[in-house]
Amino acid sequence: MDNIRDTYISPFSARYAGAQMQRIFSDNNKFRTWRRLWISLAKAQQKLGLAITDEQIAQMENFYSDINYDDAAAQEALVRHDVMAHVHAFGLQCPAAAPIIHLGATSCYVGDNTDLLILRQAMELIRIKAAKVVANLAKFADAYKSMPTLGFTHFQPAQLTTVGKRATLWIHDLLLDINEMDFALDSLKFLGSRGTTGTQASFLELFDNNHEKVIQLEHLIAADFDFAEVYPVSGQTYSRKIDSRFVNCLAQLAASCTKFSNDMRLLAGLKEMEEPFESGQIGSSAMAYKRNPMRSERMAALCRYIIADAQNTAMTAAAQWFERTLDDSANKRIAVPEAFLAMDGVLNIYINISNNIVVYPKMILRHIMEELPFMATENIMMDCVKKGGDRQIIHEAIRRHSVAAGRQIKEEGQPNDLLERIAADPLFNISLPELCILLNPENFTGRAKEQTTDFLQNHVNPILARFAGDLPDDDLKV
Repeated sequence: MDNIRDTYISPFSARYAGAQMQRIFSDNNKFRTWRRLWISLAKAQQKLGLAITDEQIAQMENFYSDINYDDAAAQEALVRHDVMAHVHAFGLQCPAAAPIIHLGATSCYVGDNTDLLILRQAMELIRIKAAKVVANLAKFADAYKSMPTLGFTHFQPAQLTTVGKRATLWIHDLLLDINEMDFALDSLKFLGSRGTTGTQASFLELFDNNHEKVIQLEHLIAADFDFAEVYPVSGQTYSRKIDSRFVNCLAQLAASCTKFSNDMRLLAGLKEMEEPFESGQIGSSAMAYKRNPMRSERMAALCRYIIADAQNTAMTAAAQWFERTLDDSANKRIAVPEAFLAMDGVLNIYINISNNIVVYPKMILRHIMEELPFMATENIMMDCVKKGGDRQIIHEAIRRHSVAAGRQIKEEGQPNDLLERIAADPLFNISLPELCILLNPENFTGRAKEQTTDFLQNHVNPILARFAGDLPDDDLKV
């Protein structure tokens, strides 16, 4: 159509994924990689003795990046086969090389090996961006490692922790995800040159039954693309469990990102912390005062898609028949790229938020002091016993005052006056100033500060050192 507004455009391209990830899954990257694979195949075959000339290879190299898309489209309309359409289109540009392009290969030689290369490129970018989030959160955790905050279990007030210690929980999830990505990338191998059913029969024919040359051929090609190994066996395709493994890594990462986004949304509701909010940003079309956590909500929305997509790739792996079936192709063209595009969008948001988290210390302290008197009752009791009080009598008195203070808070909406009640009761023999000294929040955070310091020094910094100099900028448009 002439008017682009009359066509569907994927939100992953228009709104969410960054330019670098979109280039990885672009037509240019895909079809130039096909041509690089054909060139690599020809070079390896020439090296192993087939009658392929330097002129043929040079002609292919001259046109590898200049994709004649119109010719390919015209050919595909005739042959209804995308790989053969591009073989013919490449041959039109390289007439001398046309007879030897794709020699002995099947479609999956270019299709699957390209997909493996793209999986590697895409996951390496995701891993770098995940490491950037870790770096941002590590700075945040270190800056706030000593600031007490109210901890929650079941979203009910619990013992105190620190703002920095809470951030280490987000970081730890991401380190587990980076470890999974490391495994997926380190175990990734090349498909090589396997032929129609994976037996390499066509290549064995080309090399006059020389098995050693057939083995050398695919290792030469694999090395050309920086793969140390090829998969030991395959059908025509690499196992679709590889796609599932990689998308599962993204789904695990999506779970971590969702946990963070949920926490930020809850903290925004408590008015303790919030994501960045631009000066001209509108939080609600109706309620002008609102500062909705729209970035965190977008993270959660995209992550839900990724987590659901992991089931899709597992179903595709399960549905493969014998050595090859084509019901994977249309599905994986969508499922794999869009999982990466979605995760790229999620991490761009996460980088933005983690570099600009807004903290409201007075609101944090207010919530602490609303609950701390209840949490400090054991400390108060011990102090009173040291002054000569009876532990059992004091315990009962604290229980009675706590119930009354709790009822006043919940039923009457009044402030927590437990300390005032205790100070006014002569049984305790303790003044309000003495109680306030006992209730220093820093005395109730346990080893949160020390745990944060140890975690950052011994677990986070070594991981970040691997990515030194490679981390992206913070100022991503989201």
